Amino acid sequence: MSFVTEFNNIMWGWVLAVILLGTGLVYSVTMGFPQIRCFKHIARSLKSTMKSEDGGVSGFAALCAAVGGQVGTGSLVGVASALAAGGPGALFWMWLTAIFGMVLSFGEATLGQLFHEKDKNGNYYGGSSYYMTKGLGNKPLAIAYALTTIVAIGVFIAMLQNNSIAAAVTDVIPVSPWIPGIIVTILAAVIVLGGVKKITDAASLIVPFMAVAYVVITIVIILTHLSEVPGMFATIFKQAFNFEAAAGGVAGYTIKEAVRNGVARGLFSNDAGNGAAAGMHASAKVKHPANQGFSAMFGTFMTTIVICTCTGIAILLTGVIDTGLEGVNLVQAAFSTTLGVIGRYFILIVTFLFCFTTLIADMFYGEVGIRYLLKDKAVDSNKAVRIFHILALIPVTIAAALPLPVIWNLIDFFVAFLVLFNVYALFRMLKYVRYVLNDYLKQIGSGREEPVWDENTDIKKLVK
Repeated sequence: MSFVTEFNNIMWGWVLAVILLGTGLVYSVTMGFPQIRCFKHIARSLKSTMKSEDGGVSGFAALCAAVGGQVGTGSLVGVASALAAGGPGALFWMWLTAIFGMVLSFGEATLGQLFHEKDKNGNYYGGSSYYMTKGLGNKPLAIAYALTTIVAIGVFIAMLQNNSIAAAVTDVIPVSPWIPGIIVTILAAVIVLGGVKKITDAASLIVPFMAVAYVVITIVIILTHLSEVPGMFATIFKQAFNFEAAAGGVAGYTIKEAVRNGVARGLFSNDAGNGAAAGMHASAKVKHPANQGFSAMFGTFMTTIVICTCTGIAILLTGVIDTGLEGVNLVQAAFSTTLGVIGRYFILIVTFLFCFTTLIADMFYGEVGIRYLLKDKAVDSNKAVRIFHILALIPVTIAAALPLPVIWNLIDFFVAFLVLFNVYALFRMLKYVRYVLNDYLKQIGSGREEPVWDENTDIKKLVK
């Protein structure tokens, strides 16, 4: 485990920060900062993807499922862990990761749409492994990515969701963590064994409700601490670039801890750059690949700029950052300072909703990896997926009683490889993403209300 810890300190200290932010900058400059100039197209795109034309997964449902996979633990436990380990400045680096991550999310979702495939039941499957194979022509890289996805997301990140739910429950109810752990596992099994349509349907019902409720309660906390808001933002920006450590407390955090935790947890909150959400966005049936690209951009904005900021503000304004608490219990302490015991129960409910939708999304991402590895084999992929779900739910159950730092260490280790594999592919396929965006904007400029893309288009030949 010491090797894993040292590896994570090196990779997440500066290496992956430079790679992620650098790739986001290249995408932004090359495509004319679409996260800013094309933000107005998000509402139009969301409207056009509310329903699927053929009864499959709609773009909106795929977005909700992807946001459910992004919001989850990253927006509560991830932010709390980032602030506890990196100080208030970590929130700034989370924002920066999100701003450049928005355009990476656009690229991943667009590529997922361009190179997805339809199974015999009419469901679309795709994601990073698919565009690495069909778009990049690098099957060994795709296989490595698929295997890492199954372990990193389908198992370890899924474990974190159950751990967080169990921690939230035991903070307000004196029971063994095994009890909520087993209950969550049973509920998750019912949904994930039902297939991608049930996953997206469940998420489209849960995600909008939980996001709005969380934002509203955070606004209440802001209003009750209004005079402290300017000082809070001053501290965030000051600590984001603090090169000298002081003795203990908030002042003891340096830029190293802020960057390491801000970027790592920022990525974890929105998946931008690691390619995970591309699998969910690839499952949608939309009129133009850019539609899902805009939806993915909105998902990153919503999860990190909105939801994560709410968590960070609640923790910083209520002054619980130095209590020694970690994970979801730190968030519960923040909300309880304003709402009393109701705050702890509110975070319990929100944690369950956030983490449960993330859990089922994580299991789906593992499923995407399984289907990719078996798609050309004489093996029943549906049977293999069911076996994976059953086997993966075993460590997910056990995770309810594991120490949080152990799970974070394993997640950081494997996600580092996902980022390296996926960012390489994003660099190589930037030209396809740029072509799709220009095609969408060109159709809009010509007066077309809803741009359309021919599914049979050979994008590789077209770009050449």
